[in-house]
Amino acid sequence: MQYFWTVFWSFILTHMLTYVVSSMIGTGYDLNTANILSVAVTILILIVPAILPDEPVENTHH
Repeated sequence: MQYFWTVFWSFILTHMLTYVVSSMIGTGYDLNTANILSVAVTILILIVPAILPDEPVENTHH
C-alpha cells in the first residue's frame, strides 16, 4: 500500500508541476513528458531511503 500511495502522489504532483511550469514558460502541456518525469520521480523517491543509512550516529568526543 505504501508503494501505491508513493506512485499515486508522485504522479499527481509531477503532472501538476509540469502543467504549471509549461504554462509559465508559454509552451503546451505534454502528457508524455509528465508521465516520464513522474516515473523518474517515483524511482528516485523509492531509491533514496534505501541508500540512506539507518544506524544512529556515534557521539565522538574530541
